[in-house]
Amino acid sequence: MENPSLALQIQTLPDSPGIYQYYDKDDRILYVGKAKNIKKRVSSYFNKTHDSGRIRVMVRKIVTIKHIVVLTETDALLLENNLIKKLQPRYNVLLKDDKTYPWICIKKEPFSRIFSTRNKINDGSEYFGPYTNFKTVYTILDMIRELYPLRTCNYDLSQNNIQSGKYKVCLEFHIGNCKGPCEAYESLADYQHQVDAIREILKGNFKESLRDFKKKMSVLASEMRFEEAQKLKEKIDVLEKYQARSMVANPRLTNIDVFSITSDESAAFVNFMQISHGSIIRSHTLELKKKLEETDEELLELAIVELRERFGLLSREIVVPFPVEVGANLKITVPQFGDKKNLLDLSLRNAKFFRMEQLKQLQIVDPDRHTNRIMSQMKTDLRLSTEPRHIECFDNSNIQGTNPVAACVVFKDGKPCKKEYRHFNIKTVEGPNDFASMEEVVYRRYKRLLEENQPLPQLIIIDGGKGQLSSALKSLELLDLRGKIAIIGIAKRLEELFYPDDPVPLYLDKKSETLKVIQQLRNEAHRFGISHHRDKRSKSALQTSVETIPGIGEKTMLTLIKHFKSVKRMTQASEKEISEVVGVSKAKKIVDFYKSIIK
Repeated sequence: MENPSLALQIQTLPDSPGIYQYYDKDDRILYVGKAKNIKKRVSSYFNKTHDSGRIRVMVRKIVTIKHIVVLTETDALLLENNLIKKLQPRYNVLLKDDKTYPWICIKKEPFSRIFSTRNKINDGSEYFGPYTNFKTVYTILDMIRELYPLRTCNYDLSQNNIQSGKYKVCLEFHIGNCKGPCEAYESLADYQHQVDAIREILKGNFKESLRDFKKKMSVLASEMRFEEAQKLKEKIDVLEKYQARSMVANPRLTNIDVFSITSDESAAFVNFMQISHGSIIRSHTLELKKKLEETDEELLELAIVELRERFGLLSREIVVPFPVEVGANLKITVPQFGDKKNLLDLSLRNAKFFRMEQLKQLQIVDPDRHTNRIMSQMKTDLRLSTEPRHIECFDNSNIQGTNPVAACVVFKDGKPCKKEYRHFNIKTVEGPNDFASMEEVVYRRYKRLLEENQPLPQLIIIDGGKGQLSSALKSLELLDLRGKIAIIGIAKRLEELFYPDDPVPLYLDKKSETLKVIQQLRNEAHRFGISHHRDKRSKSALQTSVETIPGIGEKTMLTLIKHFKSVKRMTQASEKEISEVVGVSKAKKIVDFYKSIIK
């Protein structure tokens, strides 16, 4: 280590759990991290070569190391999370979305009011949430008002005020939305019984309310009070409809939090779902901006701590896609099948949908950033040394060995550059030989680019397996370009990617953007090559057709060509135009023949 001051600081670090902080020469915070053993973790930054350029740059800037020792790794997790949000270090994951979320409040007062709020006050009131959007809150409150007639006024309904007749019932009482506790038309015990039922609904437990409504409905029906029984039946329908919509798992699953993660080169998206009595009572997706190529394990651990703190989650069991270390008192479940696995899959689906929405918005709002992200992702996925801003893809086309041609398509910044597409007629190869044809076109393409001093691509893609890739490599060797341009082959059957001198193919995620770009290149090259092959085949058929039309002699054909000036114009003429020159019978034979070969 070049800096003796840093070496001394590292030597004196404790072998204890805690957090460490890196500062630069201007005493600006660079990074906050957690560790089971602070000394070992900090030493690892200076004792090995890092693949990430960002980590190398950060390490060069470190001048001062500070630390805080804690009792457990759980405490370190919480402290790290709080310091990242407070100090916002340059090289730490960026936790997006710090807005205040809405809660549903059951106010601590006689005849409790129930309403939505963004402000949580420590006055003994109960708060449920937070919810991730007001639409969910409004839906729940509308359902509650439909089920239970509660007051909406802010009167102080103390016993003295009610007995003294201080308040009078309002319009809400007359239209049936309130039972008038302000004039003692409803007792406190009856009112609080409704509040207790609402509290259970907010917890995700619908069983008590449904049982209560059904019991009352049966009593009313037995007393022949059918109109009142019908109103309760409607409330049961409302509650069962809401329950069916939110119920996704076994109702015995309660007090469980589910976390999943999906990530790309620049960001990760963590979804969590809170489960109570088999229902999702809260769901949210958190975006984390990567700074130092953090792993999914590191990001998920950070997100779990953040989300549990942000939403006040108190469950003792969490469901995750892989083992994490987020506290000794938590039960960590990594399900392989069953209801919990289904919940995990649903959570992951939500995270992926959120990521897709963010990427679509980015593509519209900031297309350059979208392109940069894809190029960076392709560089990582394909193990390239530079971003493939200029890609060329080759494909051969021949049908039953006739008219062999090849195509080269060009993509720049992940998009087709059609003005630079090129067709090749195979000149030196006899018969259907894909390997030799590929060797010829690759040599011709890059020999010309070199002679004209044109820019070379960062990546060449060969539509084919090992054989076509080997043929293309021969041409690059002849031009002294092997090793100067990255080249891969893509096999059609399993979308395998082949690299020079590597017998093991690379398989990309079928839904990855990198594979989609490569498939688009391959399909475009195939389409472009096939269209040229079809044109060439048609021209060849036309040129040889002079002597092959049944029932049409050479003299008749010469007459037609003399009249129409070319074979092409003759094929484009109508049957009536041809009949005016050679008669109806011969005209029909000619038209039918060309229809059969030009499809």
